[in-house]
Amino acid sequence: MKDELQDTKDFLQDISDQIHYFVRDNVPGDLVLTCQIILKFLFLAGIVYLLDFIFKFLVNIVFKYFFDKEKYPVLKSIYQSRITNSLVHLGALNFAEYALKSVFWRHPKSFELLGVIVSVAIIFVIAGMLFRALTALRNYFVIKQDFYKIMALNAISESVKIFGIFILTVVGICVIFGIKGGTILGSLGAITAVLVLVFRDTILGFVTGLHVATSKNMKVGDWIGIPKYNIEGNIADISLLTTKITNFDKTVSTIPTYDLLTTEIKNLQIMSESNTRRIKKSIYFNINSFKFLSDEEIDRLKDINLISEYLEGKSLEIRKEKESLAHNDKIVNGRQLTNIGVFRYYAQKYIENDPDVDKRGVVMVRQLDITPQGLPLEIYCFANDSKWERFEQIQADIFDHLLVASKEFDLQVMQVAVKV
Repeated sequence: MKDELQDTKDFLQDISDQIHYFVRDNVPGDLVLTCQIILKFLFLAGIVYLLDFIFKFLVNIVFKYFFDKEKYPVLKSIYQSRITNSLVHLGALNFAEYALKSVFWRHPKSFELLGVIVSVAIIFVIAGMLFRALTALRNYFVIKQDFYKIMALNAISESVKIFGIFILTVVGICVIFGIKGGTILGSLGAITAVLVLVFRDTILGFVTGLHVATSKNMKVGDWIGIPKYNIEGNIADISLLTTKITNFDKTVSTIPTYDLLTTEIKNLQIMSESNTRRIKKSIYFNINSFKFLSDEEIDRLKDINLISEYLEGKSLEIRKEKESLAHNDKIVNGRQLTNIGVFRYYAQKYIENDPDVDKRGVVMVRQLDITPQGLPLEIYCFANDSKWERFEQIQADIFDHLLVASKEFDLQVMQVAVKV
């Protein structure tokens, strides 16, 4: 093996000498040295480029024709990220580093300078290979549709890239100027606070990305709402520093990623996945329109199918209870049916029988605390279609009916008076 390397070295040195003597015999004296160095550099660069091209072509051919990338997602991820190209570049540069001494053995100063350049190039190729490895991991998780791991990897990879560029700059300076790494790294202690301040958002974004990925609270594509910013839409992208949200009005909102950790976020994706969406809305009634129902009014309301059996049963029950009461002729003594109570029962039965209301969810009509605007009667249920347009239609149909039906019970719906 050593003999083969020596033969190669002799071969390169031989060609270098031929270039050296050719230039010396055919170029004017002032330009001899410059032309010798340039031609030798072009010769070495040509060999390195040719080796790089040939091996890259062969590797890609192997991946293209001998591996089923659809069957093996790991190989597909590696191929798409071009890690193999970085490995080939690294091999070509290692050859260049070895060949420099043979080609430039007559020019020691040029050899030293080119050696530094090749060393710096090797550093950047290694860095590029590491970054492409992160890309390969991301490609693999994309193929597997593992969005939570993609988010964690995004946070890690972007942080690695930012700090990697910083470290590479330090290493590059050390190589170019021959400075010991410990000298530069030792001086960083004095500016640690400044670095933390500069990379504050980066650090917070990194922590947030890991938290979101591990807690699995949300992912790209989820339908979320952020009350703080009055935003509601789908997450388009979660990067290290910013998160993009596509709003339903076709606009795009961008918020700092660390807000996902510090701000109230409503993840509404479960509604989309279950194809249900909550209806939680109130009708305000004037308290002055509330009253006990007389027997004549009860008889009139018995014609309403949804509450006829209820009124029949309640009337009989109340009549029996009042038989044992003194002064049972007074309507206030004992239990009585009220127009708001009967309407609440009617509203409950109406939404229970509505085919557009999900029967598996909570179906409830309840009174809320009295306000200066009146008594709120809240409808709480779930529409069986989460699409925005259809949901609004279902909700509107329910309230259109109940608002008009309330007149049958002599109830007055509150509305804000407009001064002309």
